[in-house]
Amino acid sequence: MSEMTYLTSEQHDDLQAFIKDWLRHAGRTQADLRRALHASSIRMPVLMEVLASTYASQGLTGLAAQLCSIEDLWQGEDGWDRAGDAVPSLDDSLGQLDLLLQEIRMDQVD
Repeated sequence: MSEMTYLTSEQHDDLQAFIKDWLRHAGRTQADLRRALHASSIRMPVLMEVLASTYASQGLTGLAAQLCSIEDLWQGEDGWDRAGDAVPSLDDSLGQLDLLLQEIRMDQVD
């Protein structure tokens, strides 16, 4: 069994800021995220607890996969054509996820 890893206070704050920006950019609400996470509340501390739990049990890869699957779910709800051209907002969202991953990895090295 792997050792559980927890978000540092700085990582938690960075993730929360990212989530707020992501929701705003995607035109989604905390209620949308609550449904996707199957969380008990739309309050940000509860949503962050679910994401932190994923990070603790599955690491950064699991957290990124969870966020990407939520993005996929939302795209499907919006009726985006996966066979068509890339949608700029998708590219922007994935770029933000890449930046988050890079920043967390840099923090782990320091």
